[in-house]
Amino acid sequence: MDLNMSLVAREASPGLGLGLNGLPRITPTKTTKKPKKAVLFFEVEILDAKTREKLCFLDKVEPHATIAEIKNLFTKTHPQWYPARQSLRLDPKGKSLKDEDVLQKLPVGTTATLYFRDLGAQISWVTVFLTEYAGPLFIYLLFYFRVPFIYGHKYDFTSSRHTVVHLACICHSFHYIKRLLETLFVHRFSHGTMPLRNIFKNCTYYWGFAAWMAYYINHPLYTPPTYGAQQVKLALAIFVICQLGNFSIHMALRDLRPAGSKTRKIPYPTKNPFTWLFLLVSCPNYTYEVGSWIGFAIMTQCLPVALFSLVGFTQMTIWAKGKHRSYLKEFRDYPPLRMPIIPFLL
Repeated sequence: MDLNMSLVAREASPGLGLGLNGLPRITPTKTTKKPKKAVLFFEVEILDAKTREKLCFLDKVEPHATIAEIKNLFTKTHPQWYPARQSLRLDPKGKSLKDEDVLQKLPVGTTATLYFRDLGAQISWVTVFLTEYAGPLFIYLLFYFRVPFIYGHKYDFTSSRHTVVHLACICHSFHYIKRLLETLFVHRFSHGTMPLRNIFKNCTYYWGFAAWMAYYINHPLYTPPTYGAQQVKLALAIFVICQLGNFSIHMALRDLRPAGSKTRKIPYPTKNPFTWLFLLVSCPNYTYEVGSWIGFAIMTQCLPVALFSLVGFTQMTIWAKGKHRSYLKEFRDYPPLRMPIIPFLL
């Protein structure tokens, strides 16, 4: 290769050159650095939903921040409003945003305005359930054992001669012990807390009715059911079947939601025959619960029990209709034949 060809080769290959010893030398080519993408931060303004007063201004909030994280940031400036007490919404009168909602997916600009409402002092669902269920269990037993100052001194710690009274105590105690155990080991709550004031309302309802029905069922002058043992046996069968059904539904619902998540799925029947009621209603746990109290009312033939069943059915129907509407709204393929609580009717 002559000198001319060598020069041509050097010009054609910009990365090559000759060193001092005449050997080819590699010259590193310059690489252009890719510009880093600029992170777009959000500004979050939190106003009081009632007065429109500015409560907090959060600067440089990550776009993928969740509402739960924003609540934690808000708590740092207002410690009295811990996250469970906060309700953040896009409109002062709108619905509360979910904790898992992501800021950049909300219909807001880079400067977001959220409205705050104080939900009041909160208490855990587990605490409320344990309190409202332990009360009736304890109160009923006070009347069953006829402690002093209830029926008069001559009846203190006496026992009823009617078998149905003892059977009713077993059924009532079993029901609330079951509820307590389910609260501790079965139920998975989508919300961790509820307003503290609810515990007084719930306890008044459960404890008050428990005392009312226990007073008459365990009264020394209590009269057994009209149709005797046949009526009691039929009622006991209804009660036991519905209690097993209620527990089966609770277990099926538990298996739908992994521990620690808020995942919602359409509940379907399992191999357990008691869950087949899912084919006809959205909330068979309420159906079985009402059935249990109807059985208890037939067994005791006691008016306060019948009224408790009626009030409970009314409240559970409201809850069932709400859950049914929620299912229809969330799942397009939700089974169309299901009713909220009573097959084919309601």
